[in-house]
Amino acid sequence: MELDAETCLVRAAEGDQRAFAQLYDLTSSRVFGLVLRILVDRAQAEEVAQEVFLEAWRQAKRFDPSRGAAISWLLQIAHARAVDRVRASQSQRNRDARIGVRDIGVPVDLVAEQAEISLDAARARRALGQLSDAHRKAIELAYFDGLTQSEIAERLDAPLGTVKTRLRDGMQRLRGILGVTA
Repeated sequence: MELDAETCLVRAAEGDQRAFAQLYDLTSSRVFGLVLRILVDRAQAEEVAQEVFLEAWRQAKRFDPSRGAAISWLLQIAHARAVDRVRASQSQRNRDARIGVRDIGVPVDLVAEQAEISLDAARARRALGQLSDAHRKAIELAYFDGLTQSEIAERLDAPLGTVKTRLRDGMQRLRGILGVTA
């Protein structure tokens, strides 16, 4: 029996794997097409499309058919994931370029550099100690444990919006404490 995408997604939220497989069959080409247009790289697009459907399976209970079509919901996830991948790639290229420029032909005093890194780390630890427990815990989970905002929300049993606010406010406070302008 052929179901529409909305019904498939609602049933997937109830754990129906067949309905989710049918949802995949109905929507995968559009999801992959959008991701490929954004990323251009086929291998990365395949990875991101897989992440989209994994997230859709995990978050299916959040889909509300009264608020829109299943394909729109999936394409929104796909767009966000693809843009995140582009930003991460660009950020990595920028970091690599800065490191490359920094390291070209500049004599390095390894002892002084290590001392500076140690001092910076100590300053950062002291600054983290000045944050509230909620802000500090969210930042530690994001930066030291590498968790996503959704994973932090699950770990802390807090709403996603609350986690986003804690991270934003905590980072702003850290910038202020450390005297960083950006």
